[in-house]
Amino acid sequence: MSGTVSGTPTSRPFTDTVTLKPAEPQHFDLAYTATTQPCPWLKAYGGDLVAQAATAAMRSVTDGKTLHSTHSYFMRPAEIGAEIRYEVEVLRDGRGYSTRQVRAFQSGKPVFVCLADFAAGEAGGEYADGGGEVDTVPGPDELPSSAQYLADPRADVTGRIDERTRVYWSGGRSFDMRHVPGPVYLTVEGATESHQAVWVRPFDPLRPVPGTTAAQRDLAALAYVCDFTLLEPLLRVLGLPWTQPGLTTASLDHAMWFHRPPAPGVMNGWLLYSQHAAAGGRGTSTGRFHAPDGTHLATVVQEGLIRPATGGNR
Repeated sequence: MSGTVSGTPTSRPFTDTVTLKPAEPQHFDLAYTATTQPCPWLKAYGGDLVAQAATAAMRSVTDGKTLHSTHSYFMRPAEIGAEIRYEVEVLRDGRGYSTRQVRAFQSGKPVFVCLADFAAGEAGGEYADGGGEVDTVPGPDELPSSAQYLADPRADVTGRIDERTRVYWSGGRSFDMRHVPGPVYLTVEGATESHQAVWVRPFDPLRPVPGTTAAQRDLAALAYVCDFTLLEPLLRVLGLPWTQPGLTTASLDHAMWFHRPPAPGVMNGWLLYSQHAAAGGRGTSTGRFHAPDGTHLATVVQEGLIRPATGGNR
């Protein structure tokens, strides 16, 4: 599977995901194409679309402004390993802020839409939220990786997931992920509560991405990794593991605020991703990324569909 070389996981799937090719626009002002990465599901990973749209928007802003928020809707499932066209509309370029609309098309139909806003930055007060849970949860070295958890005989993966899924969860997602209190792959490890935290770190240092700066790549990395686990607090509080028979999940909409750019090198180390959920037919999850020194980097909110059994409409 893509992302492993001789069994060694790498962060290459992420950088391949956000490597966009300029294209001739058909609908708006600028256009790029990108390819979704392999995964063992029936549809492409949603974080591919979030990160690709953010990258397309960032490449359209050339006056030094920094991405500070995105607001997006997942409209249709995207095909795996297939090209997506991202059309960028330049809505506004002001002295302090710029706004872009990005629409993703596949097979001629819109599959994703994103509004992105950029700020020039200005002097102002700094407020920190106390570092979240960085100092109160077990550190990543005290927790098993996904690969270690799934390789443990006590996990009993036989007949519950196929080898392709095990490889993907273990090392195919570009980032090492370590759950507090435990993962929800096969069973809900830990309490069935509406909260969890996940330590995340790329398997190896992030590679350069053509057409973007290192700072832009790092923001795209946050957008990419945020979607892997953001619905999990909903699954946890409902007592549903990913392998629950008949379970259907889907991301519906997504918003992200980038409060501070990661300092150089921070994205190559561990970040704590704290998550809370509120369930009610549709579920809403909130996530916050903190650096190890407590710096609050970004906040994510996503609404998702959690359907334990067949039925309903999407």
